[in-house]
Amino acid sequence: MIKVLTALGLVDARRLLDNREISAAELTDAHLNWIDEIDEQVKAFITPMHEQARGMAADADRAIAAGEASPMTGIPVALKDIFCTVDAPTSAASEILKGYRSPMDATVVERLRAARAVFVGKTNTDEFAMGSSTENSAFFTTHNPWDLERVPGGSSGGSSAAVAANEAMVSLGSDTGGSIRQPAGFCGVVGMKPTYGRVSRFGLIAFASSLDQIGPFSRCVEDSAMTLQAIAGHDRRDATSAPVEVPDYLEELRAGVKGLRVGIAEEFSSVEGMEPGVKEACEAAYAMFSELGAELVPVQLPNAKYALPTYYITAPAEASANLARFDGVKYGLNIESDTLLDTYLRTRGEGFGPEVKRRIMLGTYALASGYYDAYYVKAQKVRTLIKRDFDRAFEGVDVILAPTSPTVAFKIGARVDDPLQMYLSDIFTIPANMAGLPGISIPCGFSEGLPVSLQIMGPAFGESVIFRAAHAYEQATTWHKERPALLRERADTTV
Repeated sequence: MIKVLTALGLVDARRLLDNREISAAELTDAHLNWIDEIDEQVKAFITPMHEQARGMAADADRAIAAGEASPMTGIPVALKDIFCTVDAPTSAASEILKGYRSPMDATVVERLRAARAVFVGKTNTDEFAMGSSTENSAFFTTHNPWDLERVPGGSSGGSSAAVAANEAMVSLGSDTGGSIRQPAGFCGVVGMKPTYGRVSRFGLIAFASSLDQIGPFSRCVEDSAMTLQAIAGHDRRDATSAPVEVPDYLEELRAGVKGLRVGIAEEFSSVEGMEPGVKEACEAAYAMFSELGAELVPVQLPNAKYALPTYYITAPAEASANLARFDGVKYGLNIESDTLLDTYLRTRGEGFGPEVKRRIMLGTYALASGYYDAYYVKAQKVRTLIKRDFDRAFEGVDVILAPTSPTVAFKIGARVDDPLQMYLSDIFTIPANMAGLPGISIPCGFSEGLPVSLQIMGPAFGESVIFRAAHAYEQATTWHKERPALLRERADTTV
């Protein structure tokens, strides 16, 4: 079968690279040329890295020739513009950091460099990862490759759109309340949020430090497992990084789901506002697991309904503290004024966008004297109850299924003036963040011609069983093979 180079999966690309049937330079050039051709429509990238990518590809070819290739060597990767990189600006899609050059790489960037992956660019995001549509970027809105008039989801919308549009083979994003899984679902790709602490957050520009986690986007589950393998593991520079051994994620990938106990939570099937097409596709996916030999088991998560309000106290409070460092004194935007206080006020007033300001104000209020116990402390108590519900559920099941989002991708501009409706986009993804658990989103159908996504959640450090369940479903269906019309007439370099 003839395929264009940009449509290759990681496994096929690895085989072709190792057999010297293609070079990393050829694979990279195919992606860079396609970015030049298509990204004016998709707008996935804030900073393309053509020069750097070609240098990294040459290094990858030398490693392959010397027999020193790793699974990620020569693979084109896109990075969410919230990971620090020494060779490209890191803006967090904010005017306050526009043009900022970091003196260090994030740990995940270091690990991919060591594996000789190829960075094709830094992708667009909601400013400081605060949003569900990538419309909060200070620079531009990314478009969904399935329908250019719709959002790609957020906050990692650029990373998901880049993979869906074949501009990168895999990409990295961050997930604080669903910012990997929800955009992956909207764009019809695979998005994995690992367990909190599985992947180092060192060099990630923090939004909410007790929730943020880094993970991969890909076009199939096996590619996701291979990418997570490369970036996971303990890092002494991140105090929240777990000193837990990383298993071989590919070892059990093909074990199937026969005998697995699969939880179905009533709380995730009766959410107001869920589109009928989404519900129908997800229920069909549940039935497929039963056909494949899994046992469907009802589970109760009674406190999951409180996850959304709990999140919108916890995350803004932590954002308020984390973003206090952006004052224009040491780096980033600086608007000088007559006094130091006026400099702070003007710099932050002009440097931060409306959504970031909204969350800083909400968080500052929740942490204020007289309100801390009533809001933040109470939210942490509810968070503990949510985690206990999951812990209890996982005593009887191996994974839990749920929709990724209650709707398909919505039109650009449809929710920008309605923050509550925007926040509800993450109603199914936030519970896993509150409990610190891993989850993956995989394509499971279509509604209104747009991708619908299934979410599979697992116990802490249970990524292996999640990959196993996701791969079994993926192999029994063809949803992951569907591609946007934008790509169906491709005619560039083939193999």
